[in-house]
Amino acid sequence: MRKINFSNNEYYHIYNRGTDKRDIFLDEDDYSRFLTSLKGFNCLNPIGSLYEKAYQDKKESEEVAKGSNSQLGIGSLKDSRLVEIICYCLNLNHFHLILKQLVDKGISKFMHKVSLGYTNYFNLKNDRSGYLFQGKFKFKHLDSFEHLLWLSVYVNTNAQIHGITDNASDYPWRSYPSYLGIKEDDLCNKNVILNEIKNYKALAEDTAKFMKNKKEMEKFILD
Repeated sequence: MRKINFSNNEYYHIYNRGTDKRDIFLDEDDYSRFLTSLKGFNCLNPIGSLYEKAYQDKKESEEVAKGSNSQLGIGSLKDSRLVEIICYCLNLNHFHLILKQLVDKGISKFMHKVSLGYTNYFNLKNDRSGYLFQGKFKFKHLDSFEHLLWLSVYVNTNAQIHGITDNASDYPWRSYPSYLGIKEDDLCNKNVILNEIKNYKALAEDTAKFMKNKKEMEKFILD
């Protein structure tokens, strides 16, 4: 694990792609599994397999509903998170996340667990071995609200910018529909953005069109 001094309560853009630019999501099950990893591995303590974690979460929820004095109630589970996820987008051969670190080394621990867990799942499913991702994850520190806002739009509309879809709101594997109120998504804390801006949709649509046109124009520019 790299020794990077991520700061608590600071925001970071985290991204990576498949080794040799290969696809890392081959079907809907792969996308769903990665999202499950984002939720399941976001905890301080080791959880074993995601299947064991899902069973334990279900058991604890049932105990809370019955009024049990379980040591791991809803509040303590929330307080044990490594990071806060602001938004995400999963494309065929890469992913984007915006994370807020909540505890020391939270991002490094979180990404280590997510990357290793998903790689093990993908390799077992596809009868392969070796690395899946192109080295360690990349990151950028977001040092202002304006930077955070712009990157949230970039991440939420990334599939449209890359030409995967003509409308980012129609692409299922990103947090954008939650920002628009189209569907519920308890994976992200979108309020840190939406509480500070009146018309997120208009900003997102204008930015996505601009970035896509810019990307298209760059094809005609000689190095």
